[in-house]
Amino acid sequence: MARIATSGPDRWSGLALFALVLMLGFGGVWLSVRMIAWNKAFYDALENLDAAAALRQIGVFFAIVAAMAASWLAADWLRKLLLIRWRARLTHVALEQWVGNRAFWSLRPGYSDQPIENPDQRIAEDCRKYVEQFLEFTIDLITSVVALFSYVAVLWTAASFALNLTVWGNEISVPRYMVWLAPLYVAASTLITHLLGRPLKRRYFQQEKVEADFRHALMRLRDNADQIAQSEGEAAERRRLAERFGAVARNWRGVMRAELVLGLFTRPYQQTVLRIPTFFALPAYFAGAVTLGGLMQLASAFSNVTTTLSWFVFEYSKLAQFVAVCERLDRMMQQTAIARPEPQGITRDVSPDGVLRVRGLHLATPDGKTLQPMPDVNLPRGATLLIDGASGRGKTTMLCAITGLWRWGRGHIQRPAGRFLLLPAGAPVMDDDLLAAISYPHPAETLGLPRVHAVLHRVCLSHRLVGENGVSGLSMGERQRVGLARAVLNRPDWLILDEATAALDPASEADLLQWLRQELPETSIIITAHRKPSGLVADQILRLDDDINQKDSA
Repeated sequence: MARIATSGPDRWSGLALFALVLMLGFGGVWLSVRMIAWNKAFYDALENLDAAAALRQIGVFFAIVAAMAASWLAADWLRKLLLIRWRARLTHVALEQWVGNRAFWSLRPGYSDQPIENPDQRIAEDCRKYVEQFLEFTIDLITSVVALFSYVAVLWTAASFALNLTVWGNEISVPRYMVWLAPLYVAASTLITHLLGRPLKRRYFQQEKVEADFRHALMRLRDNADQIAQSEGEAAERRRLAERFGAVARNWRGVMRAELVLGLFTRPYQQTVLRIPTFFALPAYFAGAVTLGGLMQLASAFSNVTTTLSWFVFEYSKLAQFVAVCERLDRMMQQTAIARPEPQGITRDVSPDGVLRVRGLHLATPDGKTLQPMPDVNLPRGATLLIDGASGRGKTTMLCAITGLWRWGRGHIQRPAGRFLLLPAGAPVMDDDLLAAISYPHPAETLGLPRVHAVLHRVCLSHRLVGENGVSGLSMGERQRVGLARAVLNRPDWLILDEATAALDPASEADLLQWLRQELPETSIIITAHRKPSGLVADQILRLDDDINQKDSA
């Protein structure tokens, strides 16, 4: 993931920004060391009742604080700039693999034995979280390592005295005991933190999943508002949403319990780590080995060492979240990277004479179940084919095989060169803006705005441009009008209408299909319908029956 985020055409400028942020972090370490030295100078001035020196050190204090604030703000701004750069690169690659390989189609539930759950959340949220936390952890970790050497050097100098103990009658002397005590103190704390916090990673991983499932259910309610309202499905939707949110609440309570168990140790640790060093240094102070200023310098140096070594303790919860993000994102990247079309039993090649030919087509489901054989097709350029048959006979699946999407089964398809456009039965509208929806997948400007407006007027949708609602609230019939208008504007060589006029009344259907054929005289049209469509004369009729496949001439 890090290699992907830091690659791309701007990789060197990004690495230069990263280095600059590190340099500012190292500057902050130097300023922290200066602050440690300031502690000794200031408290020695207080102990000596030297008011002039104390006032001078107050001025030094504010100068150091100002420099630390400026360094932090500059590093924070540059880190955010680097965040959006690396996030853009990682998101670009994720989208390229998800969309470019048609993984969005093949890695769906029912089409793959390892479908990608909530891909929208992984691309939108996990890419952001990964880069954000990766930057935070790497910069903080590298800075902490450099800081640790600086702080240990200061502590080594300040803690030159030994701790003398009597154990069971034996005199024991521990030279520079404050230096050795710091890593032992933190090591024990780190081990306890890990043992208490291990359940968090699993809980955080599950929380992201159930939150995404709940958001998806809410989007489904929004996108299917008409059908749900007309079916009086409010109670069913409420039950489904309550069930999804119940999963959110149950896992959240598990997160709360795990965080509480971890917090029972980490919160007292965080609140005492700045005071404990003073207690550890008191024997040296009472023994006269250090002055009051030396004691404060020693406590400050020890606190900085232990705080730096405690990075794992302080960041444990964030690290658990980061690991969960890495696992989700890595799984998606690995699966989409190999989501290439598998070897197909359906052989395909380009038709040499512009005729669409289907021979011996036996379709199958993704899990290997063979469907009823499909009839042969021999459709010349510019002709119209009507595919008739009961629901569940495989009409839509056959169309997907012709366009090249459906790869399960066996047989042979010779497909002419040229552009194919399929208008599905559900009449989806692919954009929030009506002009963009009607010209999809091209920008409306490239097709000529006067032409787009003329087509929009022809399908009786010009009034929908008034206001700011866009395509929201379009009826199924209006959505199918958008689809037919899109076909006219895109001018495909092959147009496939899968129940694409089922919501239109016969008069409107006849009018629009006659207009469609007039606008696209050279386009080959394949249409599926439960009834013979009005306004479009079929040159061939393909009947998909339960007992026998038939092909008639119109």
